[in-house]
Amino acid sequence: MSMHGDHDMGHTVAGWTGTCTAVLGSAVMGVGLAADSAGGLVAGGAVVVLAALATWVLHLAGWGKPSGTRPVAEQPWRVRDAAARGGHPDCLGCRLAGRRGAAAPVVVPALVPAAAPERAPAPQRS
Repeated sequence: MSMHGDHDMGHTVAGWTGTCTAVLGSAVMGVGLAADSAGGLVAGGAVVVLAALATWVLHLAGWGKPSGTRPVAEQPWRVRDAAARGGHPDCLGCRLAGRRGAAAPVVVPALVPAAAPERAPAPQRS
């Protein structure tokens, strides 16, 4: 049994790569700040931007995941997302890449015209 059970914690190659690279960039920026080095701050900032770009590219290549939970068979972090090529619905990264994704179908109930109210028969005049 997995440590997380049936919960999809979102562990993906794109997520881990981006997080580790961003932590490295933040550490470089911290050292640059402590050393009063503008070059260290710029280098660390560049690594953080590289982390965002690497995460985005890996997500588009199928190593990320869409929002929400995935089926249990697709939850391990080494499983690629086959739907990434077409884009994920409501995903900013996919929209920036020009991928729209198939939106979830909207179900609208059919409109049924209301029946005309029945009239009482007119009284007979004698």
